[in-house]
Amino acid sequence: MGNYDKWGRLCANFTSDRLVRAGKNTSNTIILNNGAPQGCVLSPLLLTLLTHDCTTTHSTNHLVKFADDTTLVVLITKGDETHYREEVDLLTKWCRDNNLLLNVSKTKEIVVNFQRGHTQHLPLIIDGTAVERVSSTKFMGVHISEDLSWTAHTTSLAKKGQQRLYFLRKLKRSGASQAIMTTFYRGTIESILSSCITVWGGSCTHSNRRTLQRIVNTARRIIGTPLLSLQDLYITRLTRKALTIIKDTHHPAHNLFSLLSAGRRYWSLRSRTTRLRNSFLQS
Repeated sequence: MGNYDKWGRLCANFTSDRLVRAGKNTSNTIILNNGAPQGCVLSPLLLTLLTHDCTTTHSTNHLVKFADDTTLVVLITKGDETHYREEVDLLTKWCRDNNLLLNVSKTKEIVVNFQRGHTQHLPLIIDGTAVERVSSTKFMGVHISEDLSWTAHTTSLAKKGQQRLYFLRKLKRSGASQAIMTTFYRGTIESILSSCITVWGGSCTHSNRRTLQRIVNTARRIIGTPLLSLQDLYITRLTRKALTIIKDTHHPAHNLFSLLSAGRRYWSLRSRTTRLRNSFLQS
C-alpha cells in the first residue's frame, strides 16, 4: 500500500482517546492496549489485522476465523495427535503473546471418526483446564454432529419454525391479506428453514426433510397460496451458490468446477462414500 503510513496514522488516531457522549454528558477516556471500538465500520478490519499472523504451522491443519470466533480443524492419521496438540499449544501461546484471553469454558472439541475400533482420544488440556468434548456443536449457525448427520440441526430448525407458525395463525385470525402473510412467512419462517440449506439440504435424511416440509405445508394451508417446497428452495440456492463460485476465480472451491471437453457439463468429483456424494460439491 502506497499510503500505508497515512492509513496507519488514521487508524491510530481513530482508536486513541475514545469516549462516549450521551447528550451533554461525556465519559472519561481510558487507555487500553488491546481490543477495538464496538459498533464501528473499522472494527472488523482492525480485528482482521490483529489476527492476521495467527496461522497454522502444519499443512494438515486449518484455521477458520470469522469475527472473534476461531475454529481449528485438524486431520489426524494413524492415531497420531502430535500435530493437533502442538497446534493448540501454539494457538494458546499466540493468544497470550497478543494479550488475548482464550475462553476455555466456551471452547468445545468435537471428534469425527468413522474408523472401526478406533482408540479413545485423550482429553485436550488448555491452561490446566480440560476442554469439553461434545457430540454436537453449533458452527456459523449450523449444528454439526460427530456422526455428520443433520438430525440435531433440522430438529432445531423445526422447533423455531413451529414457534413462528403461531404468529402466522394470529395474522390469519386478524384478517391479514395473503400478501402480508406471505411476506411474514418468507421473512420469519422460510428464512429459518432454508438457512444454510446448501450445506445440509443434500445430505439430510428423508425423515429430516419431511419434518421441515410439514411446516411449509401447514403455512401453505394457513395462507391459502402455493409456497416453494424445501426441495425447490434447495435446488435454487444450490444453483445460485455454484454459479457464484464459478464466477469468483478467487474462491477456494473455484478450481473444483471444471468443464468437460464439450464445454456444456462439468466434471463430477469421484466419491467413495455416500456422505461425499450427497455433499454440496457433488450435488
